[in-house]
Amino acid sequence: MKMLHATLLQLAQQEDLNFLLTNRIPRRAATRFLGWFSRIEQPLVRDVSMKIWRLFADLDLSDAEEQKFRSLHHCFTRKLKVGARPVDPDPAILASPCDAIVGAFGPVQAGQALQIKGAPYRLRDLFGSQAAADEFAGGMYVTLRLTSSMYHRFHAPHDCRVESVTYIAGDTWNVNPIALKRVENLFCKNERAVLRLTLVESGQVIALVAVAAILVASIRLSFLSVGERLRTGGPRRIACDAGLAKGAELGWFEHGSTIVVFAPERFRMCDGIGEGSVVRAGQGLLRFSDV
Repeated sequence: MKMLHATLLQLAQQEDLNFLLTNRIPRRAATRFLGWFSRIEQPLVRDVSMKIWRLFADLDLSDAEEQKFRSLHHCFTRKLKVGARPVDPDPAILASPCDAIVGAFGPVQAGQALQIKGAPYRLRDLFGSQAAADEFAGGMYVTLRLTSSMYHRFHAPHDCRVESVTYIAGDTWNVNPIALKRVENLFCKNERAVLRLTLVESGQVIALVAVAAILVASIRLSFLSVGERLRTGGPRRIACDAGLAKGAELGWFEHGSTIVVFAPERFRMCDGIGEGSVVRAGQGLLRFSDV
């Protein structure tokens, strides 16, 4: 079984095959199908699905709040045990909103960020607004990629108020590094939700851009009113006034995807974190420097 697992992982990492299997298929249809299939609450369907999932991913459920799951979807969107993700208390620190692998990061230059080295995209295309993009001129961005086996909920990086959520309809390309190298402006093409947050103490504005992907075109936000469906009537902007403490849950993806964090000037990456680093929700990600 271990040999089969290793072989399947190697096959999945072959660029041409990976891109073919995860992008050159009916992406919307595959996403809708998994959304339906993953919610089937039948023990045999659940058990077989999870065994297949484990063949392609290193799934660790040891820190899950529940150890028995009703369905594949229940496992995807699992909560964690209390205290499993301690939050950095330093007020100068923006904590990582999620478990993730750090991708491209750096200063915003000429209104652009990088989805991967050598592949820039314009913030106005990502945000859907030049005014929103201008708020982060000279600021900092960090790309956080959630893999399928990771914890899929995301949290407030600081004490903050959510001022608005802008939903932008789009495609469902895979967001792994293979696709990021091949699909120009991928983040600006995919379905996404832009969360505008104001830090309580400083009044600084930050943004989290939750980018959906194949099999994942469903972003849920905990602070929206009961019955609110983000995608209904999109694209659209939803005004909010939700106060959240640092580390409080913001929402979740239905599978795994990407969050791009944008911060204003004078924020820098925390020591020891770089491209390829694995971070956990609550861990220090960006530090404010008054120098």
